[in-house]
Amino acid sequence: MKSLLLLTLCCWAGPMALAARPVPLREIGIDQKLDQQVPLDLRFRDEGGKLVRLGDYFGTKPVILVMAYYGCPMLCPLTFDGLVRAMRALPFNLGDQFEVVTVSFDPRETPALAAAKKKDYVAMYRRPGGEAGWHFLTGEDAAIHQLADAVGFRYKYDPASGQYAHATGIMVLTPQGKVSRYFYGVEYAPRDLRLALVQASANKIGSVADEVLLFCFHYNPATGKYGLVIMRVIQVAGIGTVLALGTFMVWALRRERHPRPSAKPEAGSA
Repeated sequence: MKSLLLLTLCCWAGPMALAARPVPLREIGIDQKLDQQVPLDLRFRDEGGKLVRLGDYFGTKPVILVMAYYGCPMLCPLTFDGLVRAMRALPFNLGDQFEVVTVSFDPRETPALAAAKKKDYVAMYRRPGGEAGWHFLTGEDAAIHQLADAVGFRYKYDPASGQYAHATGIMVLTPQGKVSRYFYGVEYAPRDLRLALVQASANKIGSVADEVLLFCFHYNPATGKYGLVIMRVIQVAGIGTVLALGTFMVWALRRERHPRPSAKPEAGSA
């Protein structure tokens, strides 16, 4: 029963009051550490068994970090499914404008298992570039804990079930490896994920429309979502009105200074 409680409720995440959680879950959650630098010198194994540095996946593009474990029977598959759905709705392509790094927090897991999971989820993504842009890593307990501590991801092994109790969510990191945004649960709004990637890239990806949306929508750390800022919308609407009025006035002045010639009467008319 204890194991079932852990597995059923471990999706509780975000800044929920500690006292409100059941006792077994008080060591589990995601603590926001915005602007925290993750240790890029940590060593892991990629899905091919090659020893890599975490920093190998940073430098030029924002990165979506997923803390999960590949043998998870419930929540991690839902997290992956939700992420794939959100990424397929983005105008950005995985591998071109951003990277995804998944790190297993179970030190018993192997590159072979990571490779099998990568094959499944890259196939679900169904876009070119997924193979090169989505990385599935495994590692030793010390490196896993250092990374988890840096991003505020708290989990606990349950010996009774042989599984992990953990929160669910993803993090968006800057190309320099700093934590930029958190998203909780197993469903991620494509608009919010899009804005987070644009913001993490310092507007190096995205369009003018994305910049306008970032002006009008503000990230709320308490909810892990972007919300509409009414005053900014009013400012944008006001600027649009002024521009439209100015354009009309210029057009009217030009027409007044250069009136269209009147039509000449046809020959032979009275």
